Amino acid sequence: MLDTTRPRIGLQWALLPIFLTFLVLGIQLFVFDTFTPHVPLILGIGFAALVGRWNGSSWKDMEEGMMHVVSVGLPAIGILILVGMLTGVWIASGTVPTLIYFGLDLISPQLFLAAAALLCAVVSVSLGTSWGTVGTVGLALMGIGAGFEIPVYWTAGAVVSGAFFGDKISPLSDTTNLAPAVTGVDLFDHIRNLAPTTLPAMLIALVIYLLAGFSLVGDESASLARIASINSGLTENFVLSWWTVLPVVLVIFLAVMRMPAIPVLFTGVLLGGLTACVFQGAEFKQLFAFAFSGYEIATGVAEIDGLLNRGGIQSMTWVITLLLIALSFGGVLESTGSMRAILDAVVKRISRFGSLQSSAIGSAMVTNVVAGDPYLSIALTGRMFGPAYRGMGYSMLNLSRATEEGGTLVSPLIPWNAGGAVVVTSLGLGVYSGNPVDLLYIPLAFACWLSPLIGILYGWTGWFSPLASDREKQVWKEQGEEIMEFDAWGKDSARFNADIYRVN
Repeated sequence: MLDTTRPRIGLQWALLPIFLTFLVLGIQLFVFDTFTPHVPLILGIGFAALVGRWNGSSWKDMEEGMMHVVSVGLPAIGILILVGMLTGVWIASGTVPTLIYFGLDLISPQLFLAAAALLCAVVSVSLGTSWGTVGTVGLALMGIGAGFEIPVYWTAGAVVSGAFFGDKISPLSDTTNLAPAVTGVDLFDHIRNLAPTTLPAMLIALVIYLLAGFSLVGDESASLARIASINSGLTENFVLSWWTVLPVVLVIFLAVMRMPAIPVLFTGVLLGGLTACVFQGAEFKQLFAFAFSGYEIATGVAEIDGLLNRGGIQSMTWVITLLLIALSFGGVLESTGSMRAILDAVVKRISRFGSLQSSAIGSAMVTNVVAGDPYLSIALTGRMFGPAYRGMGYSMLNLSRATEEGGTLVSPLIPWNAGGAVVVTSLGLGVYSGNPVDLLYIPLAFACWLSPLIGILYGWTGWFSPLASDREKQVWKEQGEEIMEFDAWGKDSARFNADIYRVN
């Protein structure tokens, strides 16, 4: 539903705080050669608040807008805290080291990238959280990739492709539940309608990872020596057995039983702590340090030390503070009417279904870039574009898919977005590795950006773009949904009537 209580401001005013924020981000990145988006986004809140005040918004309204949007992201913050705890405890328990050890022994170097994407997809579908998958199984896969001497950014790209593919189609995922809730469609109808874009994108990505695996693996004798060094370091410092993989098995089992993500992850932390005490000889008091500040080890093997010295709640403070600031920025933009003005300007230029679908996906992407939050990108796009889809007579399943294409899947490709920040932090990329080349994972996460492109193609060709059923239209009428009227629909020169009315 469109919120008509928001103040009306001009497009130039709506774009001004966004332009100034990105100007500051650009100066920081390209002039000062640093990347800490927190302060530029805080300045962006100030810019947006000044613009809002100039155009009639009160501070109280803007503050309430910030608090409302932040409250939407609180479950995500809970997941981030638990992912940090889980990472530290699962390293201490030997769970992550065991996965690395057996992965180096069992997985062929040439098949590794494709196997990594598939494994992350399966785990993410089971857990319903891409963030949890990246921080645990994804971390172990980074170690395996290092053993095979595969570039970090290739491994990260495969991990991100699989993890966010799984997140998108899992009925346990928060974003997969948010998209149909905002657009008013059935959850499982929504998941089925994701298949035409998500599955081809993943299949293409797997083919690319297979081809890349055979071309990237070079001198196998050198790789074998490196693998032997890593495995020796792991066996000297951890007790490795199938028992230490039990936390992973139990967490996946609970997720398959459709338990909510937060209780499942918390159970994983508790079982990981028990495993650390029983198998690794950790003292009970050490578990608090592992969960809060992470795990620390000095094996003398650089690959092991660089990979396993991480985790804990503290490791997620960078992401959590960024998420809170980004949500606040998005809240100010929404409460001042800036986001509505921008999306209204986009919707008013639509004349065909192809441009509508492209605009919805693009708007979710832009909101991801501007506001830094996938939840806001899904919620805003779903609310603002709904009347246009109803006006053209297309099923809202098209819109729910568009919000996930531009929201869920694009999130990890933006380093200052919540999803991208989790990837960068958990996998030790970019600012954390001191090597900006690691951010090449962005174009190599093929499944994430191919899916939106396929969705846009379907919009223009009409493939897999269902019209609204009689039942769906009846629901719109019963609920008095808003609808936009398009004059001369079907012609290239279609005129747009900006009036919005309710179905009756």
